[in-house]
Amino acid sequence: MFHIHNGESTANTLREFGFQGEHIAFQEVLMAGPTPGGLSSDEWLDLRARFLSDEYELKIEDCISDLLKQEAALLRFFEHDETILWFEHDLFCQVNLIYLLDWFSKQSLEKTRLSLICVGEFPGVKDFRGLGQLTGGQLASLFDGRHEVTAQELSLASRAWAAYCSADPEAIERLIREDTSALPFLASALQLYLARFPSVRNGLGRIENKLLELISDGATSFNSLFVRFVAAEPVYGLGDLQLRCELKRLAKGREPLINVTGVDRGTRFHEASLELTDTGRAVLAGKRDFIEVNGIDLWLGGAHVQDQRALWRWDAQNATLARRAS
Repeated sequence: MFHIHNGESTANTLREFGFQGEHIAFQEVLMAGPTPGGLSSDEWLDLRARFLSDEYELKIEDCISDLLKQEAALLRFFEHDETILWFEHDLFCQVNLIYLLDWFSKQSLEKTRLSLICVGEFPGVKDFRGLGQLTGGQLASLFDGRHEVTAQELSLASRAWAAYCSADPEAIERLIREDTSALPFLASALQLYLARFPSVRNGLGRIENKLLELISDGATSFNSLFVRFVAAEPVYGLGDLQLRCELKRLAKGREPLINVTGVDRGTRFHEASLELTDTGRAVLAGKRDFIEVNGIDLWLGGAHVQDQRALWRWDAQNATLARRAS
């Protein structure tokens, strides 16, 4: 039995609990950075490794090695009679899930049963945010509720992954208008993805706007900001490393939106102190536009949002993308 988990925390919990089978964690961060379609395997490996290296300040050789090891680990499913995917409802998990289901749709599954556990709640856990909250016993109780992945799920995941990797994010809007009930958490997760595009109001996505709002409201240390952000926006599934990367973007540019102090080479970012700049306050209030002030060069899935190209803006009031020339 082969278990593919949404993170090392869940995998470790079930290992320590003694739950039968081999447990691995799928540790890509496909909700962040470039995921353009049409690349060869080598091109994909190089692109993702370079992004992970730059974004998380890691050695490129280590990133390449880790991605290759992960691919080799996935291929071990051939050695088992059943493979179980353990995922949850948030955007982080849903993007990784559609990638994996698309990957499995291209494999021979004649000798392996592919099963799925995907939940958005757990009995008795009022503030459910993810599988990492659960004990070994609680996780084990989900096992009997697994179901064999259907052809409809594989087909929808493949179409969703293709749309996510498209250079045109309107492909996601078209997909959401279809019947996505085979993967019940997918449509709401992809709506959250669209809300990451620059707002028509101030040029920032939903995550960045929430961060500025929380800092303005007094979350001026990284730790307090992380706790409050996760409480306010659990549906994104961001960890501390992803949040740090979002903050670093706000701290760069001709006119940074935040000042970060208390961090040097010998200090962890978790000890940072944060405050809005005058520009940050103006952007948060909608009086200035982040892109007009600092420009933009941002990958969201397969869409590369740049100054010199037409921009997609997120219209939160109408919950739709608006395309306008730069």
